[in-house]
Amino acid sequence: MVAAGRALGAREPDPAMRNPDSLAEKLLGPDELALIQEHAIGRALSNAELAIGYEAMGTAMMMLIRTKFIDEKLQQAIAGGAGQYVILGAGFDTRAYRFKDLLKGLKVFEVDSEATQTYKRKRAEAAIGPPPKNLTYVSIDFNRDQLMETLLRAGFAPAVKTFFTWEGVSMYVAEEGVRATLSTIATAAPGSTLVMDYTTRGAIDFMHRFPEVGPFMKQLNAWGEPWVFGMPDGQEREFFQTFGFEPREMFPMFSKVALDRHLTRADGTIYGPPAGAAPRPQLSPEAQQAAMALNQKGGAFYALAELAVPQRA
Repeated sequence: MVAAGRALGAREPDPAMRNPDSLAEKLLGPDELALIQEHAIGRALSNAELAIGYEAMGTAMMMLIRTKFIDEKLQQAIAGGAGQYVILGAGFDTRAYRFKDLLKGLKVFEVDSEATQTYKRKRAEAAIGPPPKNLTYVSIDFNRDQLMETLLRAGFAPAVKTFFTWEGVSMYVAEEGVRATLSTIATAAPGSTLVMDYTTRGAIDFMHRFPEVGPFMKQLNAWGEPWVFGMPDGQEREFFQTFGFEPREMFPMFSKVALDRHLTRADGTIYGPPAGAAPRPQLSPEAQQAAMALNQKGGAFYALAELAVPQRA
């Protein structure tokens, strides 16, 4: 689904609004597309004549914001002296290939389960070509293996400033696993940074109370992949600080910051569903009240964060 969202966004004619992941669609062969045909974004990718509605466009918009933000932070980290790049839960991530020239002086580690990596490597080899020589695939069982020990065995240098990404993963992991991962990254070399996305406890509660709301929530439940972990509402910054991180930038998806920075065209219009798209899904009165209450508590349904490992005293 993540690769599909990037692929659909990469078809956008406007260069300023186009998802920069030009390789995502290459990884989606007939077998991969067949797996997501029940979702509107899968149908949109398979049929270019099909009108793109809110369901498909919403995913493409989320992936556009997320991809641009992480790409931007990756380039800033390298300019700031990062010598390693660790992609946690890499899935179909293509940055090792897309930024091949920029990353040629760094060690790049893609960390994921053995099954996922085997599948991704096969698809990438067939669709893109051999992996960059500086890319190391690191297989891990997140329920059994220690992250730092696994990275060290793969050649990770703990004294080298590192850029970490943890994209589309934390909300699917039990709290113990999230805390363990953040604790490990917080021990990285000073000046290292982590960019991740997250949801909140209030959002998790909302999804449990109103599982019928929105195609995205319905799809997660249908696939048996519900979100299980959320940050404490309105206290996300404090939560990250308990691990020793210095929050540099945090904002909810589709907030004014995100819209202004990543979804506003040169003429001032907002990138989104085209004219004539299917009506936007409506919340029931009870769901609207619950959403307003969550917003008043300061909870974000879905957000992005850049966190830094500060200099140690």
